[in-house]
Amino acid sequence: MDGYYAWMLVATALVLMMTTPALALFYGGMSRSKSVLNMMMMSYVAMGVVGIVYVLWGWSESFSSKELAGGLFANPFDLFGLDGVGWDSYIAVCFQMTFAVITAALISGAIADRVKLSSWVVFLPIWVTLCYFPLAHMVWGGGFISEHWAPQDYAGGTVVHINAGVAGGVLALIIGSRLGFGKDPMRPHNLTLTMMGAGLLWFGWYGFNVGSIVFVEGDGGKKDIAQFMTETGVTFLNTTVATMAAMLAWLLVERLLHGKASALGAASGIVSGLVAITPSCGAVNTVGAIAIGAIAGAGCAYAVGLKYKLGLDDSLDVVGVHLVGGILGTVLIGLFSTAKAPGGIDGLFYGGGWSSLGDQAAAAGFAILWTGVLTTIIALAIKYTIGWRVSEEDEVESIDFAEHGESAYDLAGSSGSHL
Repeated sequence: MDGYYAWMLVATALVLMMTTPALALFYGGMSRSKSVLNMMMMSYVAMGVVGIVYVLWGWSESFSSKELAGGLFANPFDLFGLDGVGWDSYIAVCFQMTFAVITAALISGAIADRVKLSSWVVFLPIWVTLCYFPLAHMVWGGGFISEHWAPQDYAGGTVVHINAGVAGGVLALIIGSRLGFGKDPMRPHNLTLTMMGAGLLWFGWYGFNVGSIVFVEGDGGKKDIAQFMTETGVTFLNTTVATMAAMLAWLLVERLLHGKASALGAASGIVSGLVAITPSCGAVNTVGAIAIGAIAGAGCAYAVGLKYKLGLDDSLDVVGVHLVGGILGTVLIGLFSTAKAPGGIDGLFYGGGWSSLGDQAAAAGFAILWTGVLTTIIALAIKYTIGWRVSEEDEVESIDFAEHGESAYDLAGSSGSHL
């Protein structure tokens, strides 16, 4: 048991690192040089705002036993401020808090280069309260989705990636495109940062997936030591090979479509594989993990290119990677799941029939509907009150300078600030 808690401390730190610096570097490098600080700040601010909200009412709304609204969410005031939560459960609170933080931070990539930081700060607590915490309860806390279906979501295909992907797409649509989208070049300004961020995300994802095992000693045998060792090994290996397969599949699609395999494609392929294997790492065997990774890498690579045809300015491909990858990873469980894996359910390809596929599709569909409707309401409320966008002049000149009084690359030697 001591070893388990030691591992959970490490896993929590790894997931915390996934937001800052990993996601901040990944998104920052993909942004333009005049907005890189603003992009990174959105990740850092998400950590502060969502983290505080989570310990106040997020844990209670996600995991309290007192359900409200037919299991759509739990009572946010039952364990408010962690009142009534034993200190021995604080590591579980911290671990789940890091999931809420990175889910919210992921959304920011869809609206890069054009949003006021103040509007982002207002959006964050409202969104996690109405979208993230309820879905966490419905999937992991015994709520509506788990009561009506039996989906497998090991570490957040619905709760994290579909959730963030839908929200990012809705915000990009309501806020509108960047000035010059589809006309002016908007290339990543520093792919070195993006590659470093992708590598750190891959490293941190072992805390994300492997840390999601639940081990309770002496309460009826939820997990014994042998099961614990088996499950951690399966999820670790599946996470690894799926990511490898996704990266190679993305590069292959790029090569076929554009004649070159890019560094940005490698970084994006890594993330698409990590996204897809998140819900399925405990449900499939090694061959299934490779198949899911390859399908997700190829599918996300193709989906990312559609944003120009659809006119959706999803700046850093949140929809193409997280929504598409999350849907693929969630639904493909219904095909590749095997009872020999820790999840213990046979999918269609292993003789389990259509039931698992139906459960996975229903969970994904409900998550899309829930977040799509509520994010639309939140986004429109902010748009018509305090507004989302910086001025056109600030967007053209430098959102970093306008919002923060700083520049990422100050060649004049004024320590990054005009103040």
